[in-house]
Amino acid sequence: MELLQKISELDTELFLYLNSFHNDFWDTIMLMATRKETWFPFYAVILYYFVKNYREKSILIVIFLALTILASDQISVFIKHWVERLRPVYNPEIEHLVHNVLRKGGKYGFVSSHAANTFGIYVFTSRIFKNRSYSILILLWALLLSYSRIYSGVHYPTDILFGALLGWGIGWIMFKTLIFLDIHFFGTRMPKIEATGLVLKQSGTVFLVFLTLITTVLIVVSILHYYNYL
Repeated sequence: MELLQKISELDTELFLYLNSFHNDFWDTIMLMATRKETWFPFYAVILYYFVKNYREKSILIVIFLALTILASDQISVFIKHWVERLRPVYNPEIEHLVHNVLRKGGKYGFVSSHAANTFGIYVFTSRIFKNRSYSILILLWALLLSYSRIYSGVHYPTDILFGALLGWGIGWIMFKTLIFLDIHFFGTRMPKIEATGLVLKQSGTVFLVFLTLITTVLIVVSILHYYNYL
């Protein structure tokens, strides 16, 4: 119990330290980053390349990606209500010190559903595409969204860490299950998923340029919102 108490104290101290670095400009950036709808174009590009690379097998891949997100989200919610650890914004001992952006969310925060979902997407899609540039980009995206939850005051670092581990495990299990089914039950003329990846030539360059454009738009919109132009 003393060890758990010590870990909890260190977790709280680290949260308060990370949460203290804020100003109006970064509030706007993190507000945009933490909102799920901001990234809809990003998801659309991923789905486009699933269809482009895998044709009829893209339906199977999308189904398993959806199952990855569903499992990560629902299992993380179950753990929240099982553990019942208050979010920082609801913790009476520190709530007056917490900088909150957007909304407080549900009462409990362990584990982070955002972290579980994003790292589930990261692990699953990076193993599908098998492309180093894409893997780095999607990892940075997952880290940004996860950090935005600490910045927003709704999750402790350990909420993020264990949420990420949960999503990582689910993403890996879903990928392995998909590959098993593809090898043993889907004998189409299309190449096996495990032997195919994102080819970073002309199409891959367009892919990365488009994602860079999305990031630029996010920053520009945040700046305009910050200066009350939107």
